[in-house]
Amino acid sequence: MDQEIRLQISQWLSNWGINTTPSDSVSTSLMVIVSLVIAMLAYLFVKRGVVRAMNIIIQRSKVSWDDIFMRHKVLENFAIIIPALVLSILIPLALIQYAFMSSMIHRVLSVTILVLLIRAVYSSLDAANEIADVNLVSRRLPIKSFVQLFKLFLFFVAIIVSISILANQSPVYFLSGLGVMTGLVMLVFRDTILGFVAGIQLAANRMVSPGDWIQMDKYGADGSVEEVSLTTVKVRNWDQTITMIPAYALVSDSFKNWRGMSESGGRRIKRSILIDIHSIRFLTEEDQARLGKINLLKNYLAEKSQELNEFNGHVQDADMPVNSRKLTNIGTFRAYLKAFVANHDRIRQDMTLLIRQLASTKEGVPIEIYVFTNDTRWTVYEDIQGDIFDHVLAILPEFGLQAFQAPTGSDIRSLQGQS
Repeated sequence: MDQEIRLQISQWLSNWGINTTPSDSVSTSLMVIVSLVIAMLAYLFVKRGVVRAMNIIIQRSKVSWDDIFMRHKVLENFAIIIPALVLSILIPLALIQYAFMSSMIHRVLSVTILVLLIRAVYSSLDAANEIADVNLVSRRLPIKSFVQLFKLFLFFVAIIVSISILANQSPVYFLSGLGVMTGLVMLVFRDTILGFVAGIQLAANRMVSPGDWIQMDKYGADGSVEEVSLTTVKVRNWDQTITMIPAYALVSDSFKNWRGMSESGGRRIKRSILIDIHSIRFLTEEDQARLGKINLLKNYLAEKSQELNEFNGHVQDADMPVNSRKLTNIGTFRAYLKAFVANHDRIRQDMTLLIRQLASTKEGVPIEIYVFTNDTRWTVYEDIQGDIFDHVLAILPEFGLQAFQAPTGSDIRSLQGQS
């Protein structure tokens, strides 16, 4: 095809009275200069005319993705290829009497065109990666990993093709020798290969994506994923430090991904309050009358009192606590907490809602609140949790209960004063 183009150009130049087969150095130099001028004019036409017109159209368009291509100078990078193409066609005509020099310059120009083409494709891939980030596509797929992989593939292709052009050999000739270098390639690009395989697994299973909150204690990572590349995963911890995790480590080791919590719209509260065992007792009639005025306990106390009266009516010596069933302050407190969180406007009612008594410890009896907030934002979540337990701790005396607290210096001094 190059020969046909050169023949057509040669006929045009002959019609204009220009000798296309220069035999002396002056004519050859003149043809080279003409070739350079034509290449420069072609570049100026494309750069100042076509590219500028396209950029004006892009600036006036309503879509935003084309602005990203313009910011990465994709059109400008492709425009640089034009003068190299023109020179690769015209220079052999100018140096037709110097076969060796013409061949060498043509090979160098061919390699230059290949390098410029790869450079333009790289800028296109960078623009596509940024578009994926803007449209949040990278949250579902590791786009950057695929972009880096494709760049790596193009790099090796460009190396092989460039060597084959300079050596005037078929690329197949060099590809046949890659089998010998497989061991070396595996050794040098171990992390890249492992990262690529891990990247495919991460993408197929949607194990981690930019924006996820992950926790991996082995690498000291606890924060938001900022970037998933071919070989590493960049995590910005909550203390604003950066942790780089090898991609294959996310497949071979265990880690915690909090994405499910974010997508569900509910964040778990799982915290206990320790009740001093010595403050647990049965409720008296006065206690029941007083607690019966609490709106959240009215139905519970009425139903429970009726149930206990019916049961105790069939029991002899029901006035003895050991023979009968009676309300306790801790049981009533648990009923109050259940009604309290069930009526809380910041608690998800469609998720697990549980108030439970755990096994007693040397610190007391744990009463655990297990619920989910309707806002997963960290600061809001902490505010909701804090408000709930502020109320719980303040309401304990109403039930005659006390929270367990290890003795402090003031407690010891007060005991010394009493003695």
